Amino acid sequence: MPVWTSLAGSRFLPHEPACAESLVNPKRVVLALKIVLWVCALSPGAFLLQGFFAGSLGVNPVERLTLWTGMTALILLTASLAITPVRRLSGWNPVIGLRRPLGLFAFFYASIHFIVWFAFYNVLDFSYMWDDIVERRFITAGMAALLVMAPLAATSTKGAIRRLKKRWRVLHRGAYLAAILGVVHYFWLVKADARLPWVFAVILAALLAFRIPSFRTSGGGGRGKQGSEPEPTARPS
Repeated sequence: MPVWTSLAGSRFLPHEPACAESLVNPKRVVLALKIVLWVCALSPGAFLLQGFFAGSLGVNPVERLTLWTGMTALILLTASLAITPVRRLSGWNPVIGLRRPLGLFAFFYASIHFIVWFAFYNVLDFSYMWDDIVERRFITAGMAALLVMAPLAATSTKGAIRRLKKRWRVLHRGAYLAAILGVVHYFWLVKADARLPWVFAVILAALLAFRIPSFRTSGGGGRGKQGSEPEPTARPS
């Protein structure tokens, strides 16, 4: 009996922690979450592409394309800004790996949103586009948001982080400016029912309020834990 107990303990018990650890391996969890993120983020695009060519987007397919791509971009950008609060509140650091794909997908849909508007509403004419930007304030805000996101996407690599160092964090705080401009763009676009823009505004205000202590810490030259981490956005990570 003692021999059996000893063998059982030596042969089986040590494997239990390893088994449990493998089941909750952070890298595997993050990989699974990234797969889910890719599927969810690409689904609207696949739906719109299929619907456009199948003629199932309704009587005004261009308007639907414009609305869905813009909405998807704003949702993904807001989600990327929520990653840091989620990490801090949950204490689960690997979730930070989702910021970069969220931000890049947000820029991808914002770019498609722009292309649809430029191609169908301005017939690929830069003079028409410029007049639209100058004369309609919601277009001005939307274009400004895209221009803010562009350098964030362009500096989304690890090499850019190494080269820019502290400047990278400052630059990528532009994600918050892009989100604000996106919400303003949405507010000025709608004419009557502003419930959805208000939802985005409230969520964004909460995210900004959560980040104020971090901004103050790094803005004052401190090297605290909050102020030292990279900011999210079109790279976000």
